[in-house]
Amino acid sequence: MGAQSLRMSPMPPRPRPVDLLRARRRTVPDVLGPDLRVLFCGINPGLYSAAIGHHFGRPGNRFWKALHAAGFTERVLAPFEDTTLVERGLGITNLCPRTTARAEELSAVELGRGAAVLARKVARQRPRAVAVLGISAYRLAFSRPGAVPGRQVEGIGGCAAWVLPNPSGLNAHYGLAELAACFRALRVELDGPSAGA
Repeated sequence: MGAQSLRMSPMPPRPRPVDLLRARRRTVPDVLGPDLRVLFCGINPGLYSAAIGHHFGRPGNRFWKALHAAGFTERVLAPFEDTTLVERGLGITNLCPRTTARAEELSAVELGRGAAVLARKVARQRPRAVAVLGISAYRLAFSRPGAVPGRQVEGIGGCAAWVLPNPSGLNAHYGLAELAACFRALRVELDGPSAGA
């Protein structure tokens, strides 16, 4: 493998305030492919992610670090590399496509509609597992107020369902180590304790 093939694409420029304002009208496309091990499901795109057109784009978001620390990726990927997850058997979607500054702007009705759409998407894609990233959103969307993080008794779309903590930097309940441990529990169930470690 030559030096050329190891070189990463340049980072896109940081969005300007006007880009963030315009981002409310944008969505971020799903990252999907065949034979997915895990389909990660965020709550909805934030302004920063929509402005750059990539999932979990805000610099404070810990998704990419948790994914690596859990052994899903060989290095910490950048948000603009999100489409390369398919090569690793991973995908990304959202419960709701609507872009907001904060997930709390979504209504329970929107989340419920998103749960139905997600179930149909999962039934079509048939990943080995779907992982919803955010316990509060999961409880509302699926009408399961007593749900706790981890593997769920009820699947989604005929596939195993997990709930993992929201990786947003605003989620003070989980530090990176705790977040990575939750992600790692999913990977170990799918791949075994030594795979990707």
